Amino acid sequence: MSPIEQRIKAKIEAVGTPLKDWDININRGILTGYNEAFIIDGDTKDGLIAEDPKSAEIIRPILRGRDIKRYNYEFADLWLIYIPWHFPLQNDSSIKGASIIAEQAFEEQYPAIYRHLLKHKTELSERNKAETGVRYEWYALQRWGANYWEDFSKHKIVWKRVGSILRFSYDESGIMALDSTCFATGTNIKYLVGVLNSCFGRYLMKDAPQTGTGDLLISVQAIAPLNIPIPLPSNLSEIEELVDRKIEHPTSEVESKINDILYKICDFTEEEIEYITYKSLS
Repeated sequence: MSPIEQRIKAKIEAVGTPLKDWDININRGILTGYNEAFIIDGDTKDGLIAEDPKSAEIIRPILRGRDIKRYNYEFADLWLIYIPWHFPLQNDSSIKGASIIAEQAFEEQYPAIYRHLLKHKTELSERNKAETGVRYEWYALQRWGANYWEDFSKHKIVWKRVGSILRFSYDESGIMALDSTCFATGTNIKYLVGVLNSCFGRYLMKDAPQTGTGDLLISVQAIAPLNIPIPLPSNLSEIEELVDRKIEHPTSEVESKINDILYKICDFTEEEIEYITYKSLS
């Protein structure tokens, strides 16, 4: 590293704490294995519920990576048919593999959804053949977040895992997200949205892994080591208010204020700030 990079690094490490040591959980979104069956539009959702009102119990709003913007997201009226392994007997710990009994219960309890998925049975059965029909039923999601699915209902940050532009969105609606995203829940979430969308945040991720086409890979492994200052109460409330303003009024110019707060926390010089700004935009 150049001398200025060494100075910046030392200052960040002096005040920062790796995200992996924060009181937060970082996970990937839901992997369906075949989106054409599990992702439906609003009209299809309404039709399934009209056919059987019980269908509403397992249809959730869903975000794709492309829906995520900076600070907020654009809901595309897309919905996930959320089917855990062994559904609706997923809480029966005695079931260890694909269960005929579970499928029979699913068909009986959710007939409209079952018939919808049955139209895609061939394609669904062709998914990961080491697992589909072996570890889980043909109609279940390939990965349903078994250990963290309840985190989707909490306040969270959601971001696209692969992209040329970094975008971190705040959500408190409980919307779910696909495997093209990662998300984090825990303490100081709104503050982190402000930090990660800032020049400072982009600088922290400048050395993230890249694809062959130059897109950044912001995976769980890439985000967890980032050194970010744990906020003091005054910093926390100030940045949260600025993030709220940006979410409510997307044209609001608040990012320079967020940057100023973070630069002051790190005690950067004007020269260091100019360097961070240059590198975060290059």
